[in-house]
Amino acid sequence: MIEFLKKAKDSSRIISQLTASEKRKILNSMADIIVEHKDLIIRENEKDVEFAKTNSLQESLIDRLILNNKRIDGMAQSLREIALLPDPVGRVLDGWINDIGLKIEKVSVPIGVIATIYESRPNVTSDTAGLCFKSGNVAILKGGKEAEHSNKVIALLLQTVLENNNLPREIISLLPDSSREGVTQLIKQDRYVDLIIPRGGEALIRFVNNNSTVPVVKHDRGLCHTYIDRDANLQMGVDIAINAKTQRTGVCNATETLLVDYPIADEILPMLKVRFDEVGTELKGCGVTQTIIDVNKATDEDYNTEYLANILNIKIVNGVHEAINHISRYGSGHSEAIITENYQTAEKFMNEIDASSLYLNASTRFTDGGVFGFGAEVGISTNKLHARGPMGIKELTTYKYKIYGNGQIRI
Repeated sequence: MIEFLKKAKDSSRIISQLTASEKRKILNSMADIIVEHKDLIIRENEKDVEFAKTNSLQESLIDRLILNNKRIDGMAQSLREIALLPDPVGRVLDGWINDIGLKIEKVSVPIGVIATIYESRPNVTSDTAGLCFKSGNVAILKGGKEAEHSNKVIALLLQTVLENNNLPREIISLLPDSSREGVTQLIKQDRYVDLIIPRGGEALIRFVNNNSTVPVVKHDRGLCHTYIDRDANLQMGVDIAINAKTQRTGVCNATETLLVDYPIADEILPMLKVRFDEVGTELKGCGVTQTIIDVNKATDEDYNTEYLANILNIKIVNGVHEAINHISRYGSGHSEAIITENYQTAEKFMNEIDASSLYLNASTRFTDGGVFGFGAEVGISTNKLHARGPMGIKELTTYKYKIYGNGQIRI
């Protein structure tokens, strides 16, 4: 482990000096090799899917695990989009001359060695590698056991491109010891690792956050809410609620609890029930909801649960103030939406809710690096420091000060 991390740290000095054109060319070559070896990736992925089914993994995890032609093309397209982004390294963020003539520049630089710990989705391997490469960082990748074959072949293909360009393969590497003991050792190596990004289950994130001596940016739970206000366009509210819950259920930006304003509950709940029944959503509701439509009882534990499945809580609230209070109690700081035609209500909601992404009259499903124009993301941070929301290439840089003088000494 230590020897591996030393090589990774040494490689960070090499990648940090690559030019924008060099990185663009290599990223496009990575996209090409992914497409060229699509059949190989699918064969390896089938082994992981079979393992997942044999071990009765959740359907939502299996869905996120599967790689097909469309998803592999999407992986390659993400790499091409990342290649086209402006280089985030070397930007002069600020600059001034102080009162003794020192010229001071604040310049963006790579963070260094970034370790990402994730589960299930093998496309994270190429997305994270691409984002780290573009931002001049070394990527250490620790995927889940359920995606072992997929991750290995994707990483191997990307390393082939590195070696073809006379670069060390350690710039993009899978963690050699993927056991719990290996992760425990990794998160203590602050001499060699500059940032840990855990994205996965609540237990994993809590373990890393509580035990790491390396700085951590959390990709935490997605306890997202959609609030349909009394001044909403009801049909818009129904359409957005359906999309936010069911467009893809096993993802962190899917809505888990739908809040409905009391004055419109009698009218909109039957509309919602018909649409959700059509797509097989299991509905749970508060006591008032149960008097209007036939649903199971929602408990306090349900409001605290990230289902990652086709299950939705419904709670009736009396106005935006109660909606804000509910979200403040149960939300995870990820993504929250309000459906309303009332500007003042919308601004109150969006100003007072403490979350990374707030939506007016749109689905929570849009919290995504690709949608935001980042090409992809290494995670959706629920931290407030140093990054928040979808983390793209700019969030994978830090800065340093360059000070230019002409003989000044301090007296």
